[in-house]
Amino acid sequence: MRFTVLGACGAWPEAGQACSGFLLEHDGFRLVLELGYATVPRLLQHVEPGDVDAVVISHGHPDHCADLNPLLRARALRDDPSAPLPVYAPPGALDAVLALDRPGMLSDALDLREFTPGDDFEIGPFRARTRLLPHRPVNAGVRLTAGGSSLAYTGDSGPGPETVALARDADVFLAEASYVDSVPADSVEHLSSARQAGRQAAEAGAGRLVLTHLLPGTPHAAALEAAAGSYAGRIDVATAGFEIDRW
Repeated sequence: MRFTVLGACGAWPEAGQACSGFLLEHDGFRLVLELGYATVPRLLQHVEPGDVDAVVISHGHPDHCADLNPLLRARALRDDPSAPLPVYAPPGALDAVLALDRPGMLSDALDLREFTPGDDFEIGPFRARTRLLPHRPVNAGVRLTAGGSSLAYTGDSGPGPETVALARDADVFLAEASYVDSVPADSVEHLSSARQAGRQAAEAGAGRLVLTHLLPGTPHAAALEAAAGSYAGRIDVATAGFEIDRW
């Protein structure tokens, strides 16, 4: 499995970066996990629009799904339209982004496959295991396994036992860490910190921790230090262009 970060900013993209978006490749199959703001231009540095085989979206916040619109446009508005793109998302998560164009304009470009968090299914060579993790709106954490390698991803999520269970013994734990230490009181049940991500990675026995969704301006060194307080394995901060190749 090969993992490439298209973007990883929380809420809005910093200059030169993008919001959540990740490209996973295995046996020639290209799966995109999240399509937040500014991810499509970076995706197209790696693949042609029609070469994306499937997309998985964790929840409906625009920093996780807004760039589904330009990807569908790039596949549909051409002389040789691509086949409908399988897109997996919780029910209703994509209603807003799909309403950006006139009704029916992109219908032939999309094969929407809604799932309930808790469902397990196959996506090409990937086995997807999804779980409901705490956030507003409904958020699906997802664990993707292919070729004996596994990546667990939280989407946006408050800490809890469900997250640890999803990441149990995963090779890579891609964990939302919007804050360094403490999460504001109004978000404490729905978002996480780097310190909490480190604790959960240690409890899960994950092989490697990658912090994502840091809010713009968050010092990366501080986030790494906070996570390392509990987790002794390798820790990285996801930024556009970061790769893990064939683990």
